[in-house]
Amino acid sequence: MNSDQVATALDGAVAYVSQGLGSGIGWGCYSDWGVTAVFGEDSGLVAVAIDAMDGPLVRLRDVELIARVPSEVRSDIHDLARREGALVRVNWSGDPEVEAWGVSMGTALELGSSPEGYMQRQDTMITGALFVGPELAADPYGAEPVIRWWDVRDLDPNAGKWPVKAEQERQRWDWTPLESIGPLRFGMSPSQVAAALNEEPAARHGRYPYGEPWEGPGEWILHDDRFDTAGVTAHYSCGRGHPPVLGAVTVHGRTGPQVEFDGIRLIGWPVSAVDAALTRYIEDREVGLVIGCGGDLGPDGLNMYVRATRAGDTAVSEARFCSAEWEDHG
Repeated sequence: MNSDQVATALDGAVAYVSQGLGSGIGWGCYSDWGVTAVFGEDSGLVAVAIDAMDGPLVRLRDVELIARVPSEVRSDIHDLARREGALVRVNWSGDPEVEAWGVSMGTALELGSSPEGYMQRQDTMITGALFVGPELAADPYGAEPVIRWWDVRDLDPNAGKWPVKAEQERQRWDWTPLESIGPLRFGMSPSQVAAALNEEPAARHGRYPYGEPWEGPGEWILHDDRFDTAGVTAHYSCGRGHPPVLGAVTVHGRTGPQVEFDGIRLIGWPVSAVDAALTRYIEDREVGLVIGCGGDLGPDGLNMYVRATRAGDTAVSEARFCSAEWEDHG
């Protein structure tokens, strides 16, 4: 099917977010249906992603795949695979993937309605899925053209385990808004960050310049360092003639140190509880509420965002602390 045929099959649906539709390789997100369609070089459909929250329910034999508890779906997939002699492996997100069926499972944070009628984050994960044809089934997320829609190569892979450090095992870090978090001060170089944490990064992510003049020559640009022992990720800003300096720090929800804001514990707690506490704080003091790109909440003027990270079937809170100049994009 080409993109026109997909739109017709979806009752004339419009791809509200798209890239390259009708011109060969491309993709379109049909948000009214909760479906993303990915097209190959001949503009033919090669993959379909079903959104966990808004997508249609999909059944494989007797297994319902979408909008369910991840561990329950994983168990059902393994049972079906045993009956059919299919091999189940773990994909980049720690979820089941079966080449014989062309399916790669995933998850998303569940959203619900507040008593006032607006959307709010829940503490549960629910399942979505990517379906591909046989030519992409050996490596669905690693294959063209899927990586043009969603490139996961720079994301940290998960082996299917989400251990959460107990509260009493976590360090306690102080936070001075817009200036520092724990031993890290905004403006530090990557070597200073590693020295302050007494740890070398477990992973480094970056990119090469896109060729724009302001980026200068083609040297690799460091974006972030992940420190597994400390349980944090350091994010760097840089520009032409300016080496990378610390601009933000994400404290990991499952493993990072505890950080408090006016008595509110920000790390490793149910997301809905932290959101509710922040909302009460903001209402009591009549300050502004900032909502980040991923629905992350934070008090206005502090450049701090409470995020959600997966912990198996549930989600726990983590937070990103930023310098005054840092523009957070999720």
